[in-house]
Amino acid sequence: MVRYARRLQQIGSSILISLPSQWVKDNNLRKGSIVPVNINRDNTISIFPSGEEAESTKEVTIQYSPASMDSLVNQVYGAYLLGYDVIRVKAAGSITYEDAERFKRAMRKLVGLEIVEEDRQTISSQFLLDPNTLDAEKILRRMNSLVAGMFREMLEAIKERENIAKRSIGGRDDEVDRQYFLLVRLIRSAMMDQQLAGKLNLSNIDILDYRIAANLLESAGDFIVDLAPMQDFARLALIDRFVQAGELVEKMQEKAVAAFAGKNRADSVEVVNMYGKFNEIMSSIKEASANADNKSPESTVAVLNLTYSLDRIARCWVDIADLVKPMHLIAPLKNA
Repeated sequence: MVRYARRLQQIGSSILISLPSQWVKDNNLRKGSIVPVNINRDNTISIFPSGEEAESTKEVTIQYSPASMDSLVNQVYGAYLLGYDVIRVKAAGSITYEDAERFKRAMRKLVGLEIVEEDRQTISSQFLLDPNTLDAEKILRRMNSLVAGMFREMLEAIKERENIAKRSIGGRDDEVDRQYFLLVRLIRSAMMDQQLAGKLNLSNIDILDYRIAANLLESAGDFIVDLAPMQDFARLALIDRFVQAGELVEKMQEKAVAAFAGKNRADSVEVVNMYGKFNEIMSSIKEASANADNKSPESTVAVLNLTYSLDRIARCWVDIADLVKPMHLIAPLKNA
């Protein structure tokens, strides 16, 4: 990055600053040209070379090969996350019916991506949402709401001693993944387009934090899904303590995401304190399980599985809370 230093000048009541001559030349600017100036949330400014927004469409063509379907589907996901507006799968011959259906299933998992053209040789899809109308915080909160619902259902299953594999958690995790992909696409686009980042009111550190927070929410959803097939709550001992720990984790999630969205350091510290209380409950469960007179191998495994899974989920909320800036980075230090 090239850096310039400029001295502020005053002409009449206006404060002026000169622009680098090479930058002006490279962008074909002249006297009277209008350059947008964005004031960023971190109190910096961004200057753009033209008031006219580019309408160019990013397109990519992925060559079809029946022998590498997994790789091709991953390329579709990768192109979506990199911000391509048109994603085209093209074959030299023809695409088999089974592979075409697989491509369409993959595309349906990506929010805003719609199939606009299809024949035996080509499947074309286009991203139809305007990035300028999207809101990173709203997408993150939608993910949070879905994960919270999944966890609440798991907690009910613990209370009822019911195997959560019978419930509809997996389907909601698919929607979490859809929102996750959309958020990653948005923040990657903002990284590459500072004008878009300015419109979304996202600084560079905001973009990084949203990427981490989204990944933690997506991971928490996966941890809940992973728990379903391996856990039989009918064999679980110490139900009341597990419910107590689960309710604490539920409060941690609510408080952590609210702290992150509102940049509330006090709430983030409270999440860390709640995790300490959670660990105390987990320790008491492990101790009681180890000292039980009538324990069975099945019950012991159930206790260990659930203890481990709850801790993985709780750590996600601690990590999200840790993204909130410390107080001394938000406000200047006062002299003693």
